[in-house]
Amino acid sequence: MKIWTSEHVFNHPWETVAQAAWRKYPNPINTAVIGTDVVERRVVDGVLHTHRLVSSKWYFPQWAQKLIGSPNVCYASEKSTVDPRERLMTLKTINLTFGSFLSVYETLSYVPHPTDPSKTLLKQEATVQVEGVPLNRYMEDVLTKNISTNAGKGRQGLEWVIGKLNAEMKELANSAANSTNEILTHTKKSLDDITDQARKSMDELSATAQKIHI
Repeated sequence: MKIWTSEHVFNHPWETVAQAAWRKYPNPINTAVIGTDVVERRVVDGVLHTHRLVSSKWYFPQWAQKLIGSPNVCYASEKSTVDPRERLMTLKTINLTFGSFLSVYETLSYVPHPTDPSKTLLKQEATVQVEGVPLNRYMEDVLTKNISTNAGKGRQGLEWVIGKLNAEMKELANSAANSTNEILTHTKKSLDDITDQARKSMDELSATAQKIHI
């Protein structure tokens, strides 16, 4: 059995990182994950519980494919909780494909950085165990290296999603500002029209009054 751990600090607040984590896949950085499907979602005491099915591509060496096969798509079960009050997001994932002889159990947690609340600390841990096939310890090493590589791509992918979210927010803010300017311009034009119309009416009333006086 192999155990892999890692920590990473995102220079973004927890709320931003947690939101991006939901929209992490698909992304052009980490293409191994090809889709996610929500199986169940519920809220209990203010905590969001979600169960998702994760579809991905596993890339094994040729010798490993001959031993265990190479399905087109591999599946994993992901169960997560999001507690906005405690500012804690946890995801636990275990593989379903190859489950009879291979176990990859991964846990991710996102929390505010203990010394800088404007940043987010990601903690990752993965346990890899292969049994019942030849070269099992070597396969564990290969899988652990793949997990480390994919974790790096996953962090880059999350940064890409955060950038995309920021761009969307900026575009929304610009759109709102343009809409506000259009409303103000239209309102000003309407007020100018009303003023002009009132001025014309007063001029006409004044001219009429002068004619009557004469």
